[in-house]
Amino acid sequence: MRLILLGPPGAGKGTQSMRLAEKHEIPQLSTGEMLRAAVKAESPIGLKAKAVMEAGKLVSDDIVVSIVAERIEEPDAVNGFILDGFPRTVAQAEALDAMLGGKNMKLDAVIQLQVDEAALLTRIARRAAETHAAGGAVRADDNPEAFKIRLDAYRAQTAAVASYFARTGRLRTVDGMQPIERVSAAIDNELVHALA
Repeated sequence: MRLILLGPPGAGKGTQSMRLAEKHEIPQLSTGEMLRAAVKAESPIGLKAKAVMEAGKLVSDDIVVSIVAERIEEPDAVNGFILDGFPRTVAQAEALDAMLGGKNMKLDAVIQLQVDEAALLTRIARRAAETHAAGGAVRADDNPEAFKIRLDAYRAQTAAVASYFARTGRLRTVDGMQPIERVSAAIDNELVHALA
């Protein structure tokens, strides 16, 4: 199963990705982690990415797609994968489709977690308070100001990715404001239909 979860920051993509990865025994692939691993492994594409990052520039879509292409060839991804944090733009979505097509692969499902942005702000504030009360380290971006910046960036760049997948008939939407277990059940239900 090849899957993408979409949704704004705080929508629950990470929680649901971990659950799906465990249930289906497929890796959750984070582009940030893949990029760091490629740089550490000093693969040809990793060295290219390292040079770009050391120059203080953003890694291009071509490099990111190449890193994803390398990673999905690894044995643990033979039965599928969940992409986390990718694609972030329509150009990346198009490049992903082209790369998968070149490997005779396709995405099985693209699931968008729909959430109320005002409620997300409350959710993030509560998460930060609970983490702090439990003595844990609060994420630097778990404050209303930083979260609003992340939300604006999502709206400006990533929200259009859902429209791209909707146009191709692959987007399925789940109410991400439900309790975690109900969101999980709704995703499972959408996957049954997508894979039928």
